[in-house]
Amino acid sequence: MAFGRRKSARTAETPSSKSSVALPAEPVKDPRINEWVELKSQIRAELVEVLDSSSFVDLSRQEAVGQIRPTVDVLVAERDQAISGAMVDRLCRELIDEIIGLGPLESLITRDEIADIMVNGYRNVFIEVNGKVERAPISFSSDEQLLQICQRIVRQVGRRVDESSPICDARLLDGSRVNVIIPPLAIDGPTLTIRKFRKERLTLSDLVKFRSISRDGAELLGVISKIRCNTIISGGTGSGKTTLLNCLTGFIENTERIVTCEDAAELQLQQRHVVRLETRPPNIEGGGQISMTDLVRNCLRMRPDRIIVGEVRGSEAFDLLQAMNTGHDGSMGTLHANSAREALFRLESMIAASPAGSALPARAVREMIVSSVDVIVQSERLRDGRRVISTITEIVGMEEDTIVTQDLMQFQIEGTADDQTIVGQHRGLGVANPKFARRAVQYGEVARLADTLLRLNEGASA
Repeated sequence: MAFGRRKSARTAETPSSKSSVALPAEPVKDPRINEWVELKSQIRAELVEVLDSSSFVDLSRQEAVGQIRPTVDVLVAERDQAISGAMVDRLCRELIDEIIGLGPLESLITRDEIADIMVNGYRNVFIEVNGKVERAPISFSSDEQLLQICQRIVRQVGRRVDESSPICDARLLDGSRVNVIIPPLAIDGPTLTIRKFRKERLTLSDLVKFRSISRDGAELLGVISKIRCNTIISGGTGSGKTTLLNCLTGFIENTERIVTCEDAAELQLQQRHVVRLETRPPNIEGGGQISMTDLVRNCLRMRPDRIIVGEVRGSEAFDLLQAMNTGHDGSMGTLHANSAREALFRLESMIAASPAGSALPARAVREMIVSSVDVIVQSERLRDGRRVISTITEIVGMEEDTIVTQDLMQFQIEGTADDQTIVGQHRGLGVANPKFARRAVQYGEVARLADTLLRLNEGASA
């Protein structure tokens, strides 16, 4: 077999630009590729018979190579095939990826510019790069290989995915968020979605560079976090809510005790006094589940200064708002909503659906929201893929049965550039004295808040 020409053939197939990779829908018909897959499958089967793959779980990659490579050399030498040393290196690398790593996904996980990896069955792998979804130049050999990798991922965090439990949320060791759904629920084979975890912690200054917010808008968010306003970050899927939450936590003092509650640990808090809590799904017998509501309730017994909830999606909304209203100022959370007004509706519906809130009249629920939440920050993903802070909204009070809000800042779209990117600016809405200004007095931030709002209202933001 002419494996020596495989490298050049592969180079010709893979574009160097970031444009979409037009892979065929059917399995690749190139006989050299099929021969390579067959060889790798044979070597892998023989390798499993000779070595105990479970013994490599706790080894570093270098240690695994040291143990696997000699065996691979022997197995290759037993074949009457001309295989170059470079191809043996590649064979060993891919086998190690499959035995202790993520198989074909290893080449994508290490690319920092990729935000999301979406696997729709073993043939179709898509990635998001710079806000655009494109096809990835990889595939799996079979649904069985993909399923094995899915199971390996969830086992690392003590979870499982099988026919009796075909849906699972988990995370990689680097913190990346993972969702797995397998047959019979996923009709076209195992489906894997990975939200990549950035190794570099972003700050509000980085969001200014990315044009997600203006410099004065970032200054306003910094003041809001510094003076311990209770804040809800809302937005659609992939709009950057968790990233923004991470940025706002950067203004929390080291002297404060912070307790975080998440379904999958993603927050990157740098403070010294942080307690991280994570939910737990039911075990194989259907018991042992620890919900977000359980975690938030337990937080109140842990003497937190601030409670941060990764995502509010159910009855925990009632407990979080109670915490915000009982001395835990500066608490934060995210939820899915397309606007600040819709975020209020969602909070109201989640509280009304909770056991404790179901008995409350609608007006009492709204008064609870008004007395607990100070600011709603709306994050949005634009058509060109850019993520922006679209509004900063303050909750003012109640008029009869209606919650009254006012926008302090808004991203105003002005048009579309020649390259199809959205053109717009962050501008103030004329509010000079927000309700939370009295908080700024306690923290010595009155002048900074006033100057920031003045520049925003004058439209002088950078």
